[in-house]
Amino acid sequence: MRPTDSLAEPSLEEIAREWGRIGCIGFGGPPAHIALFRELCVTRREWLTDDQFERAIAATNILPGPASTQLAIYCAWRLRGPRGAVIGGLGFILPGLVLILALSVLFLAGSPPTWIRGAGMGAGAAVAAVAVRAGLGVAVPIWRRTTDARRPRILLYALAAGIAAASTGPWLVLVLLGCGAIELMRERRLAVGGVGFHAWPLLATIAEPGGTAALVWTSLKVGALAFGGGFVIVPLMQSDAVGTYHWMTHGQFLNAVALGQVTPGPLTQTVAVVGYAAGGFPSALLAAFVAFLPSFSFILFGAARFERLLVNERVTAFLAGAAPAAAGAIIGSAIPLAGALSETWQYVVLAAAAIALLVLRRSIVLTLLVAGTAGAVAGLLGAPISR
Repeated sequence: MRPTDSLAEPSLEEIAREWGRIGCIGFGGPPAHIALFRELCVTRREWLTDDQFERAIAATNILPGPASTQLAIYCAWRLRGPRGAVIGGLGFILPGLVLILALSVLFLAGSPPTWIRGAGMGAGAAVAAVAVRAGLGVAVPIWRRTTDARRPRILLYALAAGIAAASTGPWLVLVLLGCGAIELMRERRLAVGGVGFHAWPLLATIAEPGGTAALVWTSLKVGALAFGGGFVIVPLMQSDAVGTYHWMTHGQFLNAVALGQVTPGPLTQTVAVVGYAAGGFPSALLAAFVAFLPSFSFILFGAARFERLLVNERVTAFLAGAAPAAAGAIIGSAIPLAGALSETWQYVVLAAAAIALLVLRRSIVLTLLVAGTAGAVAGLLGAPISR
């Protein structure tokens, strides 16, 4: 049952229209999505109070997976219950998903034009700098609110996950879970059996079943085990998509991440590009379904308990270890992302993107678009372009 203390109640048609509108214009990642939903639900329509919206942000930030997607689903759930949650969530997700699949066909085609390949290589060259920017965006607030006594431990979690992301990708999910479990045991002084840590991630990682099962596992990691911000899905996907199952080349994966950044909606939809590379449109839709299913499930089956989740000591203790590990993983992923570049001119683009993002603090979307344009121009001028 949904809450009944909202200030007003929109129709399902309004939710479909407004959430779909944000899905179409939601460029810029979670900060932009939060601002758009605040403007809609709190400021303009007064469907929710400031306090209700702030608590919605706090609750969805605790959950694994794409926080802005869960915020979209949760706000719709508060207003119109389960039907509103499904309609609002799909309205937010589908515009960007349709666009990124259309671009996947263009960029992953067997013989795309030279300027298209150059644009992909240019935008892909900037992705490593985006990873560092995203990782620091998660790490700096964690570091600032951590006490001096806990900072060495936090640094170790981040370092362990960063090394895992840079070198042993398939095991990264275990490092993230392990850091959370260690912090939970330390804070609560629980026995290992009381942590609630299950062996299924280990079994699924070791089994590497291939085919549909492999794609489902990769997508599930993206949707259900990504702590600490959307960009942590990149190292979770990269080792499977490129190294283990060879669904994509390094260059194609860089293109996929870039497409996820320059299209509206959540970065999680990048998994659809991986699915398309693995098996065409059916696999793309399967990957997207599996990746977003946990977000809908968390809200539809657990939203009524979110108030208790906010004060649950076990949850906060686990995230105290998993979140800094996720930040380290995002930054560590920049190493294989940069190592995947194949041409000298791409390193020039990467250096320029690093200055733009880390020094001048320019927009990620704008930086990727400029990098893609530079790559397209380079290709037309005869710069070496990989096939």
